[in-house]
Amino acid sequence: MSFTIQEAKAMISSMPRVSLGFFPTPLYRLDSLSEELGINLWIKRDDFTGSNLFGGNKTRKLEFLIGKAKADGADCVFTYGATQSNHAMQTSWAAAKNGLNPILYLAAVVPPDPDDYKANLLLDSIYGAEIHIVDLEEGESFADAEKRSFKMGKSHIARLEEQDIKSYDIPMGGANEYGTLGYVNCMIELAEQMESEGVRFDHMYHSTGSGGTMAGIVAGKRIMDLAMQVHSVTAMDVGDEDKYAGRAAQMASDALTLLGVNETLSAEHFLIDQNHYGPGYECPSEEGTEAIRLLARKEGILVDPVYSGKAFAGLLSDVRSGAIPEDSNVLFLHTGGSTVFFAEKEIIGNLV
Repeated sequence: MSFTIQEAKAMISSMPRVSLGFFPTPLYRLDSLSEELGINLWIKRDDFTGSNLFGGNKTRKLEFLIGKAKADGADCVFTYGATQSNHAMQTSWAAAKNGLNPILYLAAVVPPDPDDYKANLLLDSIYGAEIHIVDLEEGESFADAEKRSFKMGKSHIARLEEQDIKSYDIPMGGANEYGTLGYVNCMIELAEQMESEGVRFDHMYHSTGSGGTMAGIVAGKRIMDLAMQVHSVTAMDVGDEDKYAGRAAQMASDALTLLGVNETLSAEHFLIDQNHYGPGYECPSEEGTEAIRLLARKEGILVDPVYSGKAFAGLLSDVRSGAIPEDSNVLFLHTGGSTVFFAEKEIIGNLV
């Protein structure tokens, strides 16, 4: 399966969509780190998606998710995550910009001070989101609290329906077939940039959580017939890798179906790396902290300790172990998250 860039753009243009970001995002070589690591290391700056100050990967997804909400005649959108969720923050501004009321159910992995909201929680409030904090009960995991928050959201949606208020329910991370289209579109954009730059990548690294970005990358890679190996470095314990990859494969296949592409992906199309999320979600790691410092001090670029910092640690580990051969062309996708540097110390860790 292979489509030209123009054919792929035409397929994407048929989907409901709103304009939220500034595209294409920059793609360039990291000269200092390339010399130090012995590879040709490039970065794609999806932390610059716009159109507010704090971009990130969710902006691409939300172009299609908010587009679908508006096409469905929604009055408000619901979504979920942790209290410092980048996805929830970006949903808040994207919804507000499009005249929709954002309603958030956020699990308190790190309990916030209700009198001193920081970082993404502060931004959620400024954007006018209706925020519901879901405290973790004794012995409860983040995943357990998430499941409770989903139930609370569904009950809330049902109450609004009784008042003739229509809601669009966005899953955590924007991980459904419409959100997945955002990163199908990103890979079309990347293919065009690669053609312009005259570069072909051997490997691509990115952070994955709910799986929608990963699904879109792999689906877009298939459409554009790109030969690079995609390494999806998890930001949390995703459990059984086959089941996790299977869910992503279903999202990718459903997104392709929306585009009229008759191809079914499977778990075998995904390479999941669970070796770098420890000690847990929103918990800083020593190797992640080292990766953040290295990129900041060599290239002046910040990656966050929750997602991209751990993904960059995965890239460094593979280069240093020899799993990535010398002189390979390697792409790192920066998916955003800079607001976390202004969050609680338990999330930031010992960076300085």
